[in-house]
Amino acid sequence: MDKLVITGGVPLSGEVTISGAKNAALPILASTLLYRGTSVFSNIPKMGDIATIKKLLIWLGASIEERSDQTAVEFKKINRQDAPYEMVKTMRASILVLGPLLARCGEARVSLPGGCAIGARPVNLTLSALERMGAEVKIVQGYIQAKVKKLKGAKIVFDTPTVTGTENVMMAATLAEGTTLLENAACEPEITDLARCLSLAGASIQGAGTETMTIQGVRELHGVDYSVMPDRIEAGTFMIAGAITGGDIFIRKGKSRDLKAVTYKLQEAGVEIEEEKEGLCVKAKKGIQSVDVKTAPFPGFPTDLQAQMAALMTLARGFSIVTETIFENRFNHVAELVRMGADIRINGNQEVIRGVSRLSGAQVMASDLRGSASLVLAGLAAEGETQVSRIYHLDRGYEKMEEKFSRLGAKMMRTRGAL
Repeated sequence: MDKLVITGGVPLSGEVTISGAKNAALPILASTLLYRGTSVFSNIPKMGDIATIKKLLIWLGASIEERSDQTAVEFKKINRQDAPYEMVKTMRASILVLGPLLARCGEARVSLPGGCAIGARPVNLTLSALERMGAEVKIVQGYIQAKVKKLKGAKIVFDTPTVTGTENVMMAATLAEGTTLLENAACEPEITDLARCLSLAGASIQGAGTETMTIQGVRELHGVDYSVMPDRIEAGTFMIAGAITGGDIFIRKGKSRDLKAVTYKLQEAGVEIEEEKEGLCVKAKKGIQSVDVKTAPFPGFPTDLQAQMAALMTLARGFSIVTETIFENRFNHVAELVRMGADIRINGNQEVIRGVSRLSGAQVMASDLRGSASLVLAGLAAEGETQVSRIYHLDRGYEKMEEKFSRLGAKMMRTRGAL
């Protein structure tokens, strides 16, 4: 099993280029179930979750061709309407094929999603929305089974903003009969990226990126040529990496408009961030100030950067409180940070952190995707050697992380061996 070996204490410097966004590429690839003809995508990242959804699309009947830095996808025929557990157990985004399959084929059988162990992530909002559109939905032996003669447009009000639910219903609505109105929709940039792709394919979507969306169903969608947006979570991770190491780095393709809350909190902590045409400059000195952070749906502070920010706060001056409002179990990284010398106490949905003068390298174990990133960042700043095991979590959501950090001067290498 692979692990990362990190010798910390080196300020990062240089330039890093951000890959395509995993959380945009996954629904965009799933949307090819709706299209007639070939679609060609660029800026698709190479990572575990992307490989999983490609495998699933091939299972469903897709022809996928890798063309240098492009990915061509075509469904001449959808051969199956099921997403089996064995194929999707590691990835929550597998449920993204539910809406497209139901819209295109009138039926779908999709395993309840897996993914990181960061708490309950119910799919009831998606299922109730599809029922409002006329689908008959059952959960049988761990599978979602849905049937419909023809999806009908409907008014759908989500109880709480849901990214996956918004994406799933939006895709289903593109081929539904009539108009679908989504209220209290999620506003994340990845949803806007999906809407751009769908619109290029012939969909009629208004209001993407706002709380109210209107989708007018069309008869069919055609193939597209589309480039996926840069990964704002990867960019945020490198911003925090620059801060925790006292570094000076340029993040090419980083966009402050997608990271306003992160940028504000880092600046409040004393980090210099300047936006240029091609990306973001991040400069930091030793002596980070403590700040309080509370996760929230976009444009708030991303839950996917909460663990990384907590790692930074372990070395900040004073006390900080990191509040998690999205997932109840997203503190699996805390025990491992404590092994490295961090002073963190969990109080309900909060991490109460007292900054320490230094962290010490240790053997630590990743338990989820973003938690593993926080351990890497802590290792970059710690004295001595840190070994991060179970990095298959990391590989699900970051493309060539160790290579990118090494180019910035980090002493990091991947090794193979037992835990």
